[in-house]
Parts: sequence; C-alpha cells; structure tokens
Amino acid sequence: MPFREYPGQEYSNFPLPADAKEPAEFVFARLMYPDGAGIRGFGRFGRRDWREGYTNWTNDYPRSDRHLMVAFRRLTRIDSRSIEQPVNLDDGDDVYNWPFLYAGRVIAWNFSDQQNAKLRDYLARGGFLICDDIWGDSEWEGFLQGFTHLFPDRQIEDLADDDPAFHTVYDLDPRYRYQILGQWAGRSGRPLNGGITPHWRGVWDEKKRMTMAVWVNNDTGDSWEWADDPTYPERYSALGFRVVINHVMYAMTH
Repeated sequence: MPFREYPGQEYSNFPLPADAKEPAEFVFARLMYPDGAGIRGFGRFGRRDWREGYTNWTNDYPRSDRHLMVAFRRLTRIDSRSIEQPVNLDDGDDVYNWPFLYAGRVIAWNFSDQQNAKLRDYLARGGFLICDDIWGDSEWEGFLQGFTHLFPDRQIEDLADDDPAFHTVYDLDPRYRYQILGQWAGRSGRPLNGGITPHWRGVWDEKKRMTMAVWVNNDTGDSWEWADDPTYPERYSALGFRVVINHVMYAMTH
C-alpha cells in the first residue's frame, strides 16, 4: 500500500519531513489493530473505528515513529525512510511487504480468526513484531488474551542476559536495562498500574528464532516521541533507541 496517515490519539496534524516521498530500504511499519472488549476510548475521542485512527494503535503516533527514524539515520547505516507505514492485516497481502512491525499500547487486542491466521503466517515467513507499552498485571492479562488467540501453543519468556537482541549493536548488560518511563512520569513520578519491574520478553519459533518481542512496564514509544524535549530525561531516550536498534538489527539478520 502507498503511504497513508491517520489521526492519532495525541496528534492529528504532525508535519511530514521534507524527504517523506524518498524511498529507502527500511521502513518502520506500525501494526493497526482493533482494541479488545472493555477498552475505553482515549480522552475526548471515545469509541472509534480502529481502521480510521484515534484508537490505541495510534498511541504516540506519528511523532515517535518519525523521531525514531531520525535516530536510525544518525546511529546506524540502515537506509531508513523518514516516515512510518501503518499496516492493516485486512489489506490483502500487503503485510508481507513489511518485514518488521511495531504495535504500541497493546493492552488488549482483538484480531479476528482470519487476521490472526495471517499474522501467524507473516511471522512464520520471517516477519517480526514488537509489542510495547503494557503496564501492570491487568494490562498484561489483557495482552495475553489476544496473544493466546494468536499463539495458543507458544510461551512468552524473558530474554536471557546473553540474548543476541541485547548485543546485536549495543551491549545492553543488566546494569544498562533500567525501566523506561514515559513523559507522563514527570507528573506522577511513578510507573503506571503498579508496573514496577521492567521486562524484555520474547516469543520463539520451532527453529529458536525470536519472532516477537514484548516490552512490559516500559514506555519505549514515549522515549522516542519525547527525545527532543529537554524536560524529558535523556537516559530514557538513550536506552529506548538502543533497545529498538538492537531488535531491528536482530530481526533483519536472523
């Protein structure tokens, strides 16, 4: 599909970079998904059709995506497009054009059987998915309800300290893997929903290749979104960029 843009929970008119139409080898693709049952709308938007934006898949979008691509261009040799790509599993075979997907604020997702089957096939063919911004036990349970429909026979496990995703570009030993709080923490000073301990988790296929990353009690999307704000702690953005660069390099080389 060509580039398209949707209104987000926080942004409805974020400017496009001057080189937005220039092609590149890597595109940061954001997975569109329907919210699960019981999920309340964000702020003034209430319940909306996920295919038209506004819902949880647009959290931090598109500002975080575009800031992240600035970082990719500065910190890696990856030829990266300056703008993101929203991906809808219902758009025929389009998802297979984007080998890397990111899903933000996945506190409950409600794919149909057909959509889950396509996402399973996408991951089996070599695709990769990151799920981010899940806080506390209640949101974790909401995420798991959707995950068990996607993979009823697979487990989510914490990454070992020597996992390649921690060392592909940057060596992220345990002392460097602190919790990433969001911009909202400047007001409260504490994690959301009692999510105190950060977790970097993954899902592996039968060949021991990680196909999904699940980042719990971390607001990695905020760490990219607010990287240019002098009031947002630099340490969060520093780790947020390093973690995602490692995972993208892992995904594109394994």
